[in-house]
Amino acid sequence: DAGGPVVLTVLNVGYALAPVGPDAVGGAEQVLSALDRALVAAGHRSLVVAPRGSIVAGELIATTAVREPITGAARSAVEERQRRAIECALSSAPVDVIHAHGVDFAAHLPPTDVPTLVTLHLPADFYPAGALAARPNTWFNAVSAAQHRTLPALPNLLDPIPNGVPVEHFMARHAPRGFALALGRICPEKGFHLAFDAAARAKVPLLLAGRVFPYPAHQRYFEEEIRPRLGAKARFLGAIGFARKRRLLTAARCLLAPSLAPETSSLVAMEALACGCPVVAFPSGGLAEIVEPGITGFLAAGADEMAEAIARCGDIDRDRCRYEARRRFSLDRTIAAYFALYRRLAAGDARPYS
Repeated sequence: DAGGPVVLTVLNVGYALAPVGPDAVGGAEQVLSALDRALVAAGHRSLVVAPRGSIVAGELIATTAVREPITGAARSAVEERQRRAIECALSSAPVDVIHAHGVDFAAHLPPTDVPTLVTLHLPADFYPAGALAARPNTWFNAVSAAQHRTLPALPNLLDPIPNGVPVEHFMARHAPRGFALALGRICPEKGFHLAFDAAARAKVPLLLAGRVFPYPAHQRYFEEEIRPRLGAKARFLGAIGFARKRRLLTAARCLLAPSLAPETSSLVAMEALACGCPVVAFPSGGLAEIVEPGITGFLAAGADEMAEAIARCGDIDRDRCRYEARRRFSLDRTIAAYFALYRRLAAGDARPYS
């Protein structure tokens, strides 16, 4: 029984500038959304601090809506509202565990006696200076073994809890087509311009789906690196929902993941494999743990190798991809691990990694 006999109240705190919901683009938001739904389904109380417009199964404690473009002044206003929302939640209901997911957690978590778990969804150097430091009654965890190995000697560092996806929801089948697919947040570190270059060299159409968040650097990247590469065989679909994502992943020749950042994990790579779609990725961080070369896809060093790998994806057994995803990337396993940790934290029984 993943929920256990004790009813818990868990306060999940998202990134101040990213709405939460089933179709959220970011991995941290997707994990938070999955935990929120699972808590409610198990009979626990789920409180979620997130921007107005978020969709949750539990109780939304809404901050202000994110305005565009995201300027320094807008960011400060949202973060101040985030701090007030957390304080309000803690004063209005007994909370057993706080679970923080945002890169900005250190800026708005108030001093409290409530056990606090900070899941580090991003590489350590993405966090502000001083954020990864000792905090009273606060514990940290990574989302993959690869990420855990790169973390500094954090106080109260727990075992990693690997991410998972709802593999049972990716069982649809469609006839494979010839296009390659790329999915995710459209920003420089995701390297999607290299996916277009690789697909062009492989003479394979590429579809890119995802959201361009209203950060000036992200918008500039799209205009300078993505838009000029679009054409009859290179299309940008924008943000898509779950059903369309599953349909595209099931039909695609392969998923391209040319990330230039040390990925802590990759939910979209796991989702692709659950659909039977091979993954061609740069060996960035956790991606090297997800893709088994020659079995579920290929690891490539640069656009030229990625182009060669695209041509070889027809040799990958798509049913083997599905099998490996179900064996290795179960969301149920991830949820059960977090629930067990919530109970330990609430009982004062958490122990650091050794």
